[in-house]
Amino acid sequence: MSADDLHPVVLHHIVNTLGWPGLRPLQEAAVEPLLAGSDALLLAPTAGGKTEAAMFPLLSRMASANWRGMSVLYVCPIKALLNNLLPRLEGYASWTGRRVALWHGDVSGTRRKQILRDPPDILLTTPESIESMLVSVNVDHRQFFEHLQVIVVDEVHAFAGDDRGWHLLAVLERLTRLTGRSIQRVGLSATVGNPPELLNWLQGSGAGSRPGMVVAPETTAAPSSIPNSDETVVSSQAPPGDIQLDYVGSVSNAAALITALHRGEKRLVFCDSRRLVEELGHALRSRGVTTFLSHASLSMDERRQSEQAFAEARDCVIVATSTLELGIDVGDLDRVIQINAPSTVASFLQRIGRTGRRPGTARNCLFLALDEESLLQAAGILHLWGEGFVERVRAPSEPRHIVAQQILALCLQEHRVGNHTWQEWWNGLGPFGASATVILRHLVSHGYLDEDDGMLFIGPEAERRFGRRHFMDMTAVFTAAPEFTVLSGRKEIGRTDPALLTEEIEGPRLLLLAGRTWRVTYIDWSRRRCFVEAADGRGKARWGGTGYGGLSYVLSQAMRSVLLGADPPVRLSRRAVERLAVLREDAVDSVHPGGTVITRDPMMDDVRWWTWAGFRANATLAATLDGIVVPGQRIDEASIRLRSDLTPEMWKVGTADATERLCLPDVDEKALHGLKFSVALPERLAVATLATRLADLDGATATLGRSVRWSMLQ
Repeated sequence: MSADDLHPVVLHHIVNTLGWPGLRPLQEAAVEPLLAGSDALLLAPTAGGKTEAAMFPLLSRMASANWRGMSVLYVCPIKALLNNLLPRLEGYASWTGRRVALWHGDVSGTRRKQILRDPPDILLTTPESIESMLVSVNVDHRQFFEHLQVIVVDEVHAFAGDDRGWHLLAVLERLTRLTGRSIQRVGLSATVGNPPELLNWLQGSGAGSRPGMVVAPETTAAPSSIPNSDETVVSSQAPPGDIQLDYVGSVSNAAALITALHRGEKRLVFCDSRRLVEELGHALRSRGVTTFLSHASLSMDERRQSEQAFAEARDCVIVATSTLELGIDVGDLDRVIQINAPSTVASFLQRIGRTGRRPGTARNCLFLALDEESLLQAAGILHLWGEGFVERVRAPSEPRHIVAQQILALCLQEHRVGNHTWQEWWNGLGPFGASATVILRHLVSHGYLDEDDGMLFIGPEAERRFGRRHFMDMTAVFTAAPEFTVLSGRKEIGRTDPALLTEEIEGPRLLLLAGRTWRVTYIDWSRRRCFVEAADGRGKARWGGTGYGGLSYVLSQAMRSVLLGADPPVRLSRRAVERLAVLREDAVDSVHPGGTVITRDPMMDDVRWWTWAGFRANATLAATLDGIVVPGQRIDEASIRLRSDLTPEMWKVGTADATERLCLPDVDEKALHGLKFSVALPERLAVATLATRLADLDGATATLGRSVRWSMLQ
């Protein structure tokens, strides 16, 4: 099959309305499997036309097969991407007289009622919104989803790597059960290292029984010299472009450099935290640079205004977190600037892919490191990229808390579920099968579910824990830190960490939000609201973190390689070269090409094992070698503190059989609060879930297998 097999109306508009002389390779290659009804994973660099590759064949099938009702769900990980896609998909659907609608948390109740009365052909939504439709008493979910044929999952890698992916898969299985038919699944992704595995994941219970195909005509395999890595390597044909690494040392210096460089151009700056977005945005505005901000704690109106203004402007900067890493269209970019470093090569490729879209332009990215640790991390990322490496996307192990959430959600959806038939709703999907019985029994014994006459239904404890706002807390699988809404008059600016409102200060309390300084005038503690007015000076920005983990084994090993002399294949500024030389000199005792190093500092009474194995592998090693490590230490990616009286003989005995008795890391009880629905699990299973996710058994095994050198620091 080829483009000629598309519906004549769709083909006519591609040529005459869009003015395209033909389809791109991905779009051409996607026609056959999608028209045939196969599951598919469509891979292409950012701005590679993946949305069109999916929708042109699906619109053709919709017209040829005369699909009726809401037949296509288009799922995205963030609302902003859905908002951005809506006008484009509305235009494509109108070619064949079809309609598109949007449903997520910001869509009004009135609009939702209109959608329910007169469903569109294509619905743009999130997994959480699908869940809310399934459990809502206001939605006849059987009638609403009865014509569903296809589910398109955009930015599928963003789901697969965390618990939202398990939630998405479980919801898709319930939709399959609800409709009584196999539903075609199409995933779109820009950069992954294990495409067949990701497709297999997307197919869920249908993997192996439904036809599936990876469509990736624009990617080619590349060799790699990354040591001891089981990661698959894929490199994109996208041109490498102009990549630079610089060391600037501070936010103020970064702002000065961004102000001086590339005047008259449109620049997108990525930061690794909301606080840094605010500080850099404020510093740029104080230098007279037209600056816009985007991050998750800004109000919807603030984000939309920034993104719209940035898309229409030319000589300006937008400073953003990873929320703009995904395929949101902010117009033609001239430059991407990365403050510090992303945590993965995949993120870097997503970000550099925002540039070089216009004919005659090249992809580019300027790294500005604010400190030595970030310089080394950036060099490590770029070293991995130079080797053609891209991380595998892996679903988190043991999603027992998601199983608990899904059982409760199913009982809300169906009101009463048979205690011998509940598993059938997930069609044999991995963790939702027989192994989930122990979780079900716990839910019953602790009052989350009631059981009567062979039927299960929501119990009083579930009502107490999750029943607020009609069980809305049941639809999201991640825990958001409590924040206060910040308002100037009636206008919402965004949200801030309550710690900023309680810490002791002298003088007025100043906040930094939306790149501007605000003076707090009143705090409504009961309603979690903070009222402010514009002020001079510089306020403070702060948000608490909810994640766990740290740098990976592979990235930490790449940073070690840089310390041993490997330069990333990019342009290095004079400052970067000089600072890397200092780092290498300082690390002469902590890295060695022949293996790991144990250093003893008699002045500090400090013995340290320099593994460069990453946070999770080091946490595993510290738990396993409890007899020779310092207990209760703070884990990092580079080293582990050992007993001050350790001798080579004690080390040999303590590690003799370590690879055969690897232990899961200890779990802080407070960390369980970040695992949503953990309260609905037996405590031992909640702890085991988090401990498994904190462990890296492969990295720990590889590290133990290396030779060890002992070094006495002078």
